[in-house]
Amino acid sequence: MATIEIKDTKGKNVASVDLADGVFGIEPNSFAVHQVVRSQMAARRAGTHETRTRGMVRGGGRKPYRQKGTGRARQGTIRAPQWKGGGTVFGPHPRSYAFKVPNKIVKLAMRSALSAKLADDALFVVDKLGFEKPSTKQAAAILASLGITDRKVTVVVDNEDFNSLLSFRNLPKARAITASEANTYDLVDNTAVLFTSSALSWLEGVLS
Repeated sequence: MATIEIKDTKGKNVASVDLADGVFGIEPNSFAVHQVVRSQMAARRAGTHETRTRGMVRGGGRKPYRQKGTGRARQGTIRAPQWKGGGTVFGPHPRSYAFKVPNKIVKLAMRSALSAKLADDALFVVDKLGFEKPSTKQAAAILASLGITDRKVTVVVDNEDFNSLLSFRNLPKARAITASEANTYDLVDNTAVLFTSSALSWLEGVLS
């Protein structure tokens, strides 16, 4: 069973916690991570691209010339695809790119991401952040004390800890989310992950 040090906001060790091997000690499954991240990115696509078919373009209400006797190919409308200004054949239309991934794979991907971060010494735990009010300056000082100022970091805080969310959101290299919002993409799109001890315990319980 792996153990990780819990630090205070000054960067001093105050305790340690044992981590479940089933969540933080597995062999990372890169295929599961890839599937889940691809699913998340696909769900974010707007899918609002649109082309006009021959029934949507303007004009072409009558036959451009008679059917026979002109020596040219017969035409029914000047808005057919072969005409300039005509409709598009098989063009894109609004759609959703989202696809579902089984819940077992979603949890496996998160376990894989957390195990990889722990193995890379990129997982940090702080006992509590203690924001009485939103303070970007205080948030920056906490990251500096932990030695992760220059790293792209995902901060996972307690559910409903709004002061912490507001404090970290203006830091250019930090992204703050609650434990209930934790997802594979946010856990891998960084070079360090910072948990509060209670957020870590909550997420470990969900993934166990």
